[in-house]
Amino acid sequence: MMKKLFSLSLMVGLLLTALAIQPGSVARAQGPGFVSSLYSRMEKNQRSLKSLRANISMVKYNAQLRDEDKYQGLVLYIPGAAGSSSAFVRLEWTQPQHEILSVMNGLYSLYRPRLNTVLEGKTGSIKSQKDGDVLALMNMSAGQLRTRFGEPQDKREETLWGGVWTQHIKVIPTTAASYKYIELWVDREGMPVQTKMVEKNDDSTTVRLMNVEKNQTIRMDEFKLKLDGNVKHLKG
Repeated sequence: MMKKLFSLSLMVGLLLTALAIQPGSVARAQGPGFVSSLYSRMEKNQRSLKSLRANISMVKYNAQLRDEDKYQGLVLYIPGAAGSSSAFVRLEWTQPQHEILSVMNGLYSLYRPRLNTVLEGKTGSIKSQKDGDVLALMNMSAGQLRTRFGEPQDKREETLWGGVWTQHIKVIPTTAASYKYIELWVDREGMPVQTKMVEKNDDSTTVRLMNVEKNQTIRMDEFKLKLDGNVKHLKG
């Protein structure tokens, strides 16, 4: 369950939460003003974001086995009130297996059609430092980001596959954490479109948002799971 909510947390920064990075254009290192401009755009995007719909892909890489698992799906997101955790999220994986995670009003439901079960619980009952730090990186102010992660490293422009221009940074936690670092790719509008977390054992999770549609109408009933009466309900 935590791994599914991990992808959800990446998404909410929206997004926010991939694929193995394919070669893009030649990246250029950046000088003074790069980070301030990037953080300013991220904060502006955060303030203006009312809803999001996007395709999502994720790659989880196992460094010991040199193997990776790939996922593809769709994410819907409506932020909650400022300072609250009342966001609405629907994360639907279509490959390699069909699963739907819905989050509404502080409650989550994880539906697994192949098992004919839905796992339900409160989002506040699930704790993860990794989730919290990724979400923090997406939502904190510039000053807070520098306090939590220090000055970013590996600052450069990079064009991702599909022709998406981004600015890239790498941040390292300044206090004890269960991972080594996080990489972030932000588009021209300040939208985080790709994140990569590298753990201490060199395992990594990379999440990519594609075909992003912001501030379009999303019906609230799209977040509600429509389940048959024979689905077994389990408590998370």
